[in-house]
Amino acid sequence: MSSRREKTADKTHEEDGRPIIEMQGIRKVYDTGKVKVEALKGVDLKIEKGEFVAIVGPSGSGKSTLMNLLGCLDTPSGGDYFIGGEKVAGLSRDQLADVRNRRVGFVFQAFNLLPQISAFENVEMPLVFGGVPPKVRRAKTAELLTKVGLGDRMDHKPTELSGGQMQRVAIARALAMDPDIVLADEPTGNLDTTSGTDIMGVFLDLWKQGSTLIVITHDLALARRASRIVEIRDGRIVSDRPAEEAA
Repeated sequence: MSSRREKTADKTHEEDGRPIIEMQGIRKVYDTGKVKVEALKGVDLKIEKGEFVAIVGPSGSGKSTLMNLLGCLDTPSGGDYFIGGEKVAGLSRDQLADVRNRRVGFVFQAFNLLPQISAFENVEMPLVFGGVPPKVRRAKTAELLTKVGLGDRMDHKPTELSGGQMQRVAIARALAMDPDIVLADEPTGNLDTTSGTDIMGVFLDLWKQGSTLIVITHDLALARRASRIVEIRDGRIVSDRPAEEAA
């Protein structure tokens, strides 16, 4: 973990005073050859370090497109995008992959765990690929699984865990490389109400510990547990307010 901190220390001065996320006039157009579909129509969005933001909207609103851009899985057709002061709009695919690896931790609706290996090995994998020394990564993996309440389930494979437990493993994996932001796409979509509420509780705990969280969801009841709700419709942000003001 210290090696990552050292690696990023030289850019700290660039990030001071700037939002961790800053989008200016973001547009995204999909060209099918016969028709052009404008999925995002000039989105402006700022998210400060340490915020817990829920992005909500109906199907077809543009929230999935926005998620792909926030997570550097795609590039905008126009506008500027900065993560921690680093301009990422217009980067190549390889450059975007580097930004993702350094700055974003992902949590998906379908968990995306490898079923043939243990919870411990799933969480450890990003650290292996990141070149973290064995002793350090084993300690970090155990720490993260304990942090999400799975200290007694480390050796269990995903097939031996409940849906809520699998999502906890996925959250621990997302935190492995100390990302600047954790981006969760419908993280409770495959869970029952009780498990979904528990997972939102995990996110709340992480937020209180200083993590920057962005949750994409269609469930306003879950979104209200964030600190801020951004609503998108027809490719535009139509509301951006503290969660306690949500109707």
